[in-house]
Order: sequence, then structure tokens, then C-alpha cells
Amino acid sequence: MCGSNENYIGVPQSQDDSSSGSGSGSGGEASSNWNACTKDGSLDWHGRPAIKGKSGGWKSGILLLVNQGLVNLAFGGVEVNMVLFSKSVLRQTNAEAANSFSRWMGTVYLFSLMGAFLSDSYLGRYLTCFIFQVVLTIGLVLCSLVTQHFLLKPHGCGTIGHLCDPHSPFETAIFYISIYLIALGNGASEPALATFGSDQFDEEDPDEKQSKTSFFSYFYVALNLGALISETVLVYLETMGEYVLGFWISAGSGIAALILLLTGTLRYRHFKPSGKCTFKFLLTETASMKVMAKMARITAPEGYYTQMGSSSWTERPLLPPSDTVSLNPEKTQQQQRPNPWRLCAVTQVEEVKCVLRLLPIWLCIILSSVVFIQMMSLFVEQGAAMNTAISSGFHFPPASMTAFDIISTSTFILFYHKLILPLFIKITKKKAPKPPTELQRIGIGLAIAVVAMVIAGLVEQQRRKYAVGDGREISSLSIFWQTPQYILVGVAEAFIYVAQWEFFSKQTPDGLKSIGLGLCMSSSAMGSYVCSMILTVVMGITSKDGKPGWVPPNLNDGRLDRFFFLSACLTALNLGVYIVCARRYKCIELEKRENVGKEMEVVP
Repeated sequence: MCGSNENYIGVPQSQDDSSSGSGSGSGGEASSNWNACTKDGSLDWHGRPAIKGKSGGWKSGILLLVNQGLVNLAFGGVEVNMVLFSKSVLRQTNAEAANSFSRWMGTVYLFSLMGAFLSDSYLGRYLTCFIFQVVLTIGLVLCSLVTQHFLLKPHGCGTIGHLCDPHSPFETAIFYISIYLIALGNGASEPALATFGSDQFDEEDPDEKQSKTSFFSYFYVALNLGALISETVLVYLETMGEYVLGFWISAGSGIAALILLLTGTLRYRHFKPSGKCTFKFLLTETASMKVMAKMARITAPEGYYTQMGSSSWTERPLLPPSDTVSLNPEKTQQQQRPNPWRLCAVTQVEEVKCVLRLLPIWLCIILSSVVFIQMMSLFVEQGAAMNTAISSGFHFPPASMTAFDIISTSTFILFYHKLILPLFIKITKKKAPKPPTELQRIGIGLAIAVVAMVIAGLVEQQRRKYAVGDGREISSLSIFWQTPQYILVGVAEAFIYVAQWEFFSKQTPDGLKSIGLGLCMSSSAMGSYVCSMILTVVMGITSKDGKPGWVPPNLNDGRLDRFFFLSACLTALNLGVYIVCARRYKCIELEKRENVGKEMEVVP
């Protein structure tokens, strides 16, 4: 028997239930927990209520974490050296390479919003992960083939200082098609995979609820560990001109991730797609505007908050506010199916308001992504103009400096609850200490990002001083002077990204969880485009009258330090706006599923 779901067709009932209580107390309880259904309404592969002992949990969660690590290893093999590839293989300037990278990364994260909509509305999370990981694998294989057969000519080109021959428009077009397939496959699947992983834990169970919260932290660690391999091993191969080998390793990793995803198919827990979310959003907005003039502000009964036509008990309504709006109740009682373009449930209005209320926070987070995009583009270009020699025969790849960012991020996340948080509580010395909220952690991360950009500017001043003084293009200043800025950016990421994932997941209704994470990830897309726009505007202004501009092909002729200081000022200004928005934000509360009664029609 499966808990209280014994009436579900197709769920086998144990004949030993009557005798299970005659055994030992702990054994009977363990057996009951093993065969009990989840309380959050999740389903197994066959569409039946999921049984705890036979589905989900950390067995499924670990599969998805390893899958994410392999996917990010595959994606990182293309991403991390894209700037140097654009300069040495595609023959672009520093500014062109940085802009190309920013636009491509922006598209990656923009596709995450599209994947989230498809996941919540039509395909479901598992199918979304599968389809777009197939697209990712196709893009990786195509990228490997076009690089091997068309782009690396003559043999041995592609290293720093050794440009490849110009390419035909067709060859360049095929390459861009391949990397944008990679952007589509990685971007669209990531929010669905993060939400799908958290679906493997029953939040109505106290133990699994804690695991569900921990999953997002481990998910980001898995993402970073995959990137760590790509940004050390693969980057070294590609910096030495072995782009073909690096890209084929990425393709193999993508294939392995896809196979791993399929191995857990029968064990995963699933939630049905909630329907046409975008269409519902449009219906709600239209209906709300049409009735706005007719609304009377009164206290509404609790039943007014149930959605009409709702068929899923797993979607929890929002707890009703103290006062809200209602229309003519008599007219709606006579009309069982009102026109959805003229009338909608109050719950639908509240859910739309939940999403709209996130927008100020979302807009403030956008500028933080500018810092992280610069770490992967301008930081790498800065490092390429520094002394990379470790010994007479070995040079440290500039893109591998991002390993310090990954290590600091992962270390901070792993030790946050066990070391950093207890230390924070001890320092505050409050009688009833509370850990920082998600919004507070985001604010701390923004402040650290400001410091990181200031340090990057100071390092650039010293790099340029030594380079100009020696009269050489490559500065004698060691590349490892970049270590503090990478570590600080990593700590800022740990504060911002994990906190915003938790925040957007908690502050969106059940049927819009992937959309919440997609909106969260799309902030990185907008940040990439904003970074590209800022760089374009700055170069347009500073390169007038024949001047080289702040970010010229030879960084010694420009003032990259001023661009970093400008970024620090903009991030600091954004932090001030964020603090105002965060203080005014009021968190939503979802009703517990066990309190969700039978459906009631909305009375407008």
C-alpha cells in the first residue's frame, strides 16, 4: 500500500500490510517509509504515485549531479578558450573577441528562459533535459568536425602569436552554427536539470526537505568541478594549439552525460507540466486589465483563491492576503465556465504578481553578471599580456586562471554551512542568531564583486607599468598577481548564484519553478549583452580622433584599468539600488500541501 494513495489505479497493494505492525517497531516503521508514497504528488515513470524507497532520493540526485558535471565539462571545453580561439583562429581583435564571447554567453543564458518555459508548460523537465542534451551533443560533434577539417590551417596555427589563415564565409558560418547549437543545448537544459534534480526530494518530508535545499549548493559545486577540469586540462591542450583534441574530449563528455541521464530513467520522480504557462500569463494580464475598473477592494473568502479548472493537487495556492479584490459573486455562480479573457481566478492573479514582483531584484542582479563575464573575457586577455612562464619550458595558460575562481567558489559552498555560517553566528553574538537570508547573501556578493573589480584595475595598472617601462608587449609582471581578483569573484559567485537560485525557486509558485530558475539564469544573458553594450559604447567614445581606445588590440596602448574601475563604479551604484529593492520586497508564502483541500471555484 502506498500511504494514502491506495485508490490510485495501478499501485500494487501489499498483502502483508496487516501483519507488518506485528514486527519490531523500528523495522515496521522502516518498511512503512520504504513503501510509502511521496507527499508532494510526484509520479514515477509509469505515471503512478512515486514510492519513496524505489524512486528519487540521492541515488537519482547523484546521477543528475554527475550528469551536470559532465555537461559543464563538455560546454567548458568550448567556452573557456573562446576568446583566444576567436583571436588566433578567427583573427578577431581584443574588443571583437570580447564582444563575440559576451553575445554568445548571453545567448546561452537566454536559451535557459526558453527551456524553462518548455519544461514547465509542455515537455516536462526530464524530456527537456534529454532533448536539449542531444542538441548539445550534436553541436559539440559539429564543432569538432569543422575545426578539424576547415579552421586549423596551416597545421600548427592557433597558438598565441600564430594566426591561422583567413576562412571563407561558409566555414565561419558552420562554426557559428555549431557553437550556437551548443548554446541552445546547454542553456535550455540547465534550469530544467536543476529543478528536475530538486524534484527528486519530497519537501513534505523533513529529511528530504533538507536534502532538497542542499541539492542546489551541490549542483553548483558539480557545475564548477566539471568546469575545473575543462579550465585546466582542456585549456592547456587548446592553448598549445590542440583544439581538435580538446573539442573531441568535450564531445565525448557530452555523449557520456547523455548516456548517464538515460540510465536513471525508470527511477526519477516526475511532475506533470502545468500547462500553457505563457498563455495563462497573457490571459491573466488581459483579464486583470479589463476588470480593473470594476474591482472593489473587499476581504475575500478563502475559496476565492482556488484556480478554476485546476486538476493537480500538487500545485499549492498562495496564502491569501489580508485584503484583495472580488467581482460580482452572483454572476459567476450562474456561469460555471466564464470567458478566461474577461475573468480569471484570484490565485492566477497572485501567481502573476509573484513573478512580476521578482523583476526589480532580477534587474539588479543583471549587472553582477557583467563582472563574471569580464572574468571569462577581459581577465583572460589581461592574463595573456602578462608573464605566464613558470619554468623555462612551461607556460601557464591564461584561461586556466579561472581555476582559482572555481576552487574558491566550490570551497566556499562546501564549507558554508559547516564552518563559515557557525563562525558568522559566533561573531554576531546574538541571543537568537539568524543566518543571512538569500537577499542578504546576494547583497554581500555584490559588495565583494565591487572589490574584485577594483583589484583588477590596480593589477592592470601595475601590468601596464612594467610592460611600458620594459618596452615590450608582454609585461614582466607574473600572471599569478591575478589570483586575488579571481578568488574574490569566486566568493562573490558563491554568494550570488546559489542564493539567487534558492530565492527564485522559493518565490515562484509550484507550476513555475523552472521558469523561476530560467528567469534567474537569464539575468546572466542580459548581463552578457549589457557587458557587450558597455564595451562597445566605451570603445566608441574613447577611440575618437585616432585614439586606440581603452581596450585596443595591444593592451599597452589602452587603459583597461579605467574600464575595470568603471565596472566597479557601476556595480557599486547597482548595489545601492539593490539594497532599496531588497528592503521593500516581501517574501511570499505557499500553503502546505497537506492543507490543500478539494478544489473550489473562484467567485469573482
